[in-house]
Amino acid sequence: MQSTAPHLPLWSAAACFKPTDFNYNTDGYEGDGAEDGKSQDSSETLPYIDESPTMSPQLCVSQGPDGEAVSPSPLEGDVEKGLEMKKLVLSGFLASEEIYINQLEALVLPMRPLKAAATSSQPVLTMQQIETIFYKIQDIFEIHKEFYDALLPSIQRWDEKVTVGHLFQKLASQLGVYKAFVDNYKNAQETAEKCSQANSQFQKISETVRVKGPKDSKDSSTKSSMEDLLYKPIDRVTRSTLVLHDLLKHTPKDHPDFPLLQDALRISQNFLSSINEEIDPRRTAVTTPKGEARQLVKDGFLVEVSESSRKLRHVFLFTDLLLCAKMKKTAVGRHQQYECKWYIPLADLTFQTLDDSDSCPSIQVLPEHEIEEMKMKISVLKNEIQKEKKAPKGQSRAERLRKKMNEQESWLLLHSPTIPFRIHNKHGKSYLFLLSSDYERAEWKESIQKLQKKDLQACVLSSVELQVLTSSCFKLRTVHNIPVTTNKDDEETPGLYGFLHVIVRSATGFKESANLYCTLEVDSFGYFVSKAKTRVFRDTAEPQWNEEFEIELEGSQYLRILCYEKCFDKSMLNKDDNEIVDKIMGKGQVQLDPQTVQSKNWHMDVIEMNGIKVEFSMKFTSRDLSLKRTPSKKQSGVFGVKINVVTKRERSKVPYIVRQCIEEVEKRGIDEVGIYRISGVATDIQALKLAFDTNTKDILMMLSDMDINAIAGTLKLYFRELPEPLLTDRLYPAFMEGIALSDPAAKENCMMHLLRSLPEPNLMTFLTLLEHLKRVAEKEPINKMSLHNLATVFGPTLLRPSESESAKGQHITCASDIWSHDVMAQVQVLLYYLQHPPISFAELKRNTLYFSTDV
Repeated sequence: MQSTAPHLPLWSAAACFKPTDFNYNTDGYEGDGAEDGKSQDSSETLPYIDESPTMSPQLCVSQGPDGEAVSPSPLEGDVEKGLEMKKLVLSGFLASEEIYINQLEALVLPMRPLKAAATSSQPVLTMQQIETIFYKIQDIFEIHKEFYDALLPSIQRWDEKVTVGHLFQKLASQLGVYKAFVDNYKNAQETAEKCSQANSQFQKISETVRVKGPKDSKDSSTKSSMEDLLYKPIDRVTRSTLVLHDLLKHTPKDHPDFPLLQDALRISQNFLSSINEEIDPRRTAVTTPKGEARQLVKDGFLVEVSESSRKLRHVFLFTDLLLCAKMKKTAVGRHQQYECKWYIPLADLTFQTLDDSDSCPSIQVLPEHEIEEMKMKISVLKNEIQKEKKAPKGQSRAERLRKKMNEQESWLLLHSPTIPFRIHNKHGKSYLFLLSSDYERAEWKESIQKLQKKDLQACVLSSVELQVLTSSCFKLRTVHNIPVTTNKDDEETPGLYGFLHVIVRSATGFKESANLYCTLEVDSFGYFVSKAKTRVFRDTAEPQWNEEFEIELEGSQYLRILCYEKCFDKSMLNKDDNEIVDKIMGKGQVQLDPQTVQSKNWHMDVIEMNGIKVEFSMKFTSRDLSLKRTPSKKQSGVFGVKINVVTKRERSKVPYIVRQCIEEVEKRGIDEVGIYRISGVATDIQALKLAFDTNTKDILMMLSDMDINAIAGTLKLYFRELPEPLLTDRLYPAFMEGIALSDPAAKENCMMHLLRSLPEPNLMTFLTLLEHLKRVAEKEPINKMSLHNLATVFGPTLLRPSESESAKGQHITCASDIWSHDVMAQVQVLLYYLQHPPISFAELKRNTLYFSTDV
């Protein structure tokens, strides 16, 4: 159904669509410089419409000779399927059009009695106020009522000869009415608000406007506010434009509708552009450099929490002081300069104890799904940039895309760190930085403490001295660019996409016995993510872990191993969720050289860290090989066996392995940080796999004793090893097309129909898993696993296409394409169902949705 966003800025693309709808791109970052982390105040600018769809490769639109966007027509042989998809789009759009007409009619109805009262002795509003509030509503209602009445019979008698292009062309030609409505919209809203405050009778009318429900709906009517309803036309033009993209995509070029729909799309986009020409979005590309003697020891970009907002700072550690600077804006052509925000002499610098933490500002953490969504947008842009570079005369567009990616990566750099690093001036105030890894925090802390061992004298810089030192930072800096990929040379390695197998073997060099464990981190989109954790080896100076992990890589170039001493003292626990109280004993990093790790054999290595040596082995498997499905010839066991064979043998609706793993995770793993994301020990997972395959009587005992991450890993492995993905090879192309639909009603119609088309064991298992993952996500504040995180983990496993289906699609030229091309859509399919209200098997099978058709 249509979403309302009356409090969002007019014509904002973000106002019209949920952030999870990746069908068409909206700008991810606006601001007056990433160093301040402030987005442009929308109340100061005119509305902005993003009318340039830039979706993943198979969904994006291309440009015609006149620069207009045109959607590609279906491939030959897909015409019949394309026409079925076209009907689905039209059916969904018609359903939402009926709702829209009812909303417009709900505005028209009170207008008539108000006009009649205006000429009486007791007017509620003056005629001028009525004309202002309801300006052009009657005209818009009549336009859409005529359109709906003409479109309905076309769908009811649907066949390949039915044409609707002329209807959309006529609708587009009447957009001038919307232009008049838009120009008056702000005035209408302000007038309605003033009238509500001044007149209680009108306030009552405007707060409870009754809207008729659809003809086939159980609900006869709903209540809405006039403010919400006046926003509906704002939403509708962009919606109609997106529907035109979908219709063109599923209309053959030789169909009579194609040129008419193309013309309607041209008119709609020109209309949106005419609005945008009046607007200066004031977007600034982020190009902040950095610094390097007093001597410069270390420098880098850190995110500071200042005045309750995140700000990107360049921090310089000199031999006797720590200086925090921001980049000053300068005139074009002039050298960039730093502005000192504050400095602390190292003699006065202390690290805050846990007792001091209350004096620090609170840490802002964005929902995980917003971070993941931005990563996906960046993936799409990377893929488009590579395509444009290969295209004739594509360099200028590639450069524009790089600027946009720079903005989005800078946003990610600013919002992704969550680990606090607090420092304090014992004669002044405290400061809070946020880092992406405990590794960086330890590096900064160690560097400062090493300098503090010297005989330091507290210093006070005069304003002139401070200005000279700050000016020198530009020449002295060692880190020259903010750490985003747009600042790297194109020739640099894009990183590895796939699965890294790591065995953490043993460690030596500890001076005394302790409770020891290791964590593994890899970089992803410019920052590091913790991926695995060994068991705690108690009271030893020579731990022998010998634990194997499978870590998913997303453009990764480095592996980090951190060794900790576990703290079991409950009194030392910090209330801050992100604070790590366990002591770092050592840390090290190795570069993932593709030629070294891509051999079939294990590669042995040693990381030396502060006198400690950690021995480990690793090997790499590309994503396409690791998810390759090979049909099993065996009928016994459960792994690699068709799901219908297993359920028939067990006389169950959902395989026993799925039910037992879910039950165990919900019993004792639902509060586990990173459940389903953190890898389980490979040997434990293999032991559980063997137990389920041989139906050993000790399964329940094994499950109750096994590490919970191994149980989660066993469930993921079961779905990955199915000879056919849970959502089936046959329906895979339809899921990809359904999730790409822009109109919510059409998408709902299609996605529910696809679920009904699944074999019963697949559907029952999927619905069971769906409800389980929703319950896991309910504990996100504790386990840090959002719906988006879970969709990222499970989506590619449940929807991975067979090799034959992959071969039918677009040729994939590099590993990064695999992530941005297919995987993003697979994640979005699962996320759609996770965000959907509860889906009942009985109701799903009983209901036939509005204008449903076979896919």
